[in-house]
Amino acid sequence: MKTRITTAVVAAATATCVLAACSGGTKAGSGGGGSKTLTLASVDQGSVEDVVKAFEKANPGVKVRYATSGADQYQQQIRTQLSSGTAPDVMSVWPGNGNPAATHVLAKPGYLRDLSDQPWAAKMPDAIKSVAQYEGKTYNAIFGQNGIGAVYNEQAMAKAGLTPPDTWTKLLAFCRDAKAKGTPAFALGNQDNWVTQLVQYALVATTVYGPDRDFDQKMQAGQTDFADSAWKSALDKYLTMEKTGCFQKNPLGTNYEASQQLAATGKTLGIIQGNWVIALLKGKNPQGTFTLKALPATDTPSETLIPAAAGAGYGVNAKAKNEDLALKFVNFVMSPEGMNLFVKKQGGLPSLPDTGYRPDASLAELSQFITSNRTVPFMDQLWPNAKVQQTMLSGLQEIFSGQSTPDKVLKAMDADYRAGS
Repeated sequence: MKTRITTAVVAAATATCVLAACSGGTKAGSGGGGSKTLTLASVDQGSVEDVVKAFEKANPGVKVRYATSGADQYQQQIRTQLSSGTAPDVMSVWPGNGNPAATHVLAKPGYLRDLSDQPWAAKMPDAIKSVAQYEGKTYNAIFGQNGIGAVYNEQAMAKAGLTPPDTWTKLLAFCRDAKAKGTPAFALGNQDNWVTQLVQYALVATTVYGPDRDFDQKMQAGQTDFADSAWKSALDKYLTMEKTGCFQKNPLGTNYEASQQLAATGKTLGIIQGNWVIALLKGKNPQGTFTLKALPATDTPSETLIPAAAGAGYGVNAKAKNEDLALKFVNFVMSPEGMNLFVKKQGGLPSLPDTGYRPDASLAELSQFITSNRTVPFMDQLWPNAKVQQTMLSGLQEIFSGQSTPDKVLKAMDADYRAGS
């Protein structure tokens, strides 16, 4: 998920990207120049600001000129900037191989500097290290772990007199009850195509990986495919949610920013997103309380899994104009101070152990699922190329507009998957 979930946009995602992603914006440090100025492109709007301020404070005289943008826009632009030599010193990079700004995709042509010699690289857990590396070398400073689920507005839930469902049957009843009360259950911003994957990923975690944790290995071996697997039942459930009224009217006409506003202000009871959205919701409603819960896909609560994996991190441009300062920045991001600033603001969890971080109560269930090994990676992170995710994202939009069908989209994804890297 941001495709992905993006796996979000970016994700987002980058989304994010999930899959980590965000709405656009641009900031610039005043003054400075030459070796004292760092350029940064990020999808972490709402959380990178505090990290930049702390980094500048810890490095007197240094200024960070940075821009933030949504995953879709970012992923389209960063490759162009890298190939033209206009990319910033440091940039958001997604784990694995699932989107145009993912680790494998950018490291393979030599766009990223090898970070294996940095002090934090050897400390990353194996699960995170595997998607931060390309051909055994580390290229991505992944600072946080993210999960995808239903993020509820606690005040809106109390007003409606409803509680989070823990089975598929209860989920559909929850949607019907919410609709009857005049407040749709979930905001859905499918105008931004990376958002389309998040509900799908949340359902696939349980329908596909619940009964078969080796699904990815079977895909890689050519022993199964999307079209003839439980990916189909997950997509059918996604559309059942739409037909049941789980989302506000016209998801395709609603962008990510507008969907946040709906959930933050109680126009919907929540939003199905990555945990990174919590900070954005709090920014729109500082008095609100938001909690992430697993999205059920069966009627057996113990079978429910959550997509949870490494979020977008930062890579260093192999042709950075200020390499020393770029390395100093990513090392600050990977320090306990920088990492905790990020994950606290985003409502996430740190990627490295022993940072002294205490998770927010909003992530209690996500933390429990991670501890209990009831999580699966964001689906796109282990796909052989970025085209699979892009086909899925555009296909999901076409399904919602009535221009395609689940069978057509899943078969197109299979064709792209079989094309390999």
